[in-house]
Amino acid sequence: MRPMNEIDQNLPADEAPYQRRIRSFVLRQGRLTKGQERALQTGWPQFGIEYAAQPLDLNRAFGRTEGKKILEIGFGMGDATAKIAQTLPACDFLAVEVHTPGVGSLLKLMQEEDVQNIRIIQHDAVEVLQDMLADASLDGVHIFFPDPWHKKRHHKRRLIQAEFVKLLCAKLKAGAYIHVATDWQEYAEWVLEVLRAEPELENTAADYAEKPAYRPLTKFENRGLKLGHGVWDLVFRRV
Repeated sequence: MRPMNEIDQNLPADEAPYQRRIRSFVLRQGRLTKGQERALQTGWPQFGIEYAAQPLDLNRAFGRTEGKKILEIGFGMGDATAKIAQTLPACDFLAVEVHTPGVGSLLKLMQEEDVQNIRIIQHDAVEVLQDMLADASLDGVHIFFPDPWHKKRHHKRRLIQAEFVKLLCAKLKAGAYIHVATDWQEYAEWVLEVLRAEPELENTAADYAEKPAYRPLTKFENRGLKLGHGVWDLVFRRV
């Protein structure tokens, strides 16, 4: 998945971008398979959380207090999310995605693999951060392969912007992390610059990090690596 964003151009230009209704997506719904549709019907009541403009009690949502709470923004079809949740069963993953086929796909995987430590919100991630998550409530944030909006005139649409990172930092506990992965070198350089400029973050590496063991290789990524394409991981911690 590549999380995307749109900005409402009709609002005042001097407002912070995330206040100008940055969206973490561009809505392009695909067709549901029978399996995805069935998983939505049977899995959503147990694992889905409806968006509401009020704080979410994460411990209550996951039914335990001890698990570290990780936000994943834009999980695509959910393959990597399900694998990470299985790899880190002591952690709880709040997965945010807007595309219905992806939500159905992840619910189907969760049912097939008996994955219990994921909850899903089908809504814009920026509004979820602003309205549902308390400050200092997260132990980590995953943003894997966001849309790079590679044309220069589209750079303003990129999710990783200074104001958005500042919003993320407010929701992170001290010592919590932000992990971004991208397969576009220019976007990796952009993200590195933005994260380095945030005074509340420190890099865990000199520049780019080694791929953490918990992040699985996707089929797309593995194919790209075989063709000689690069992938860049960036892991920063909240000071």
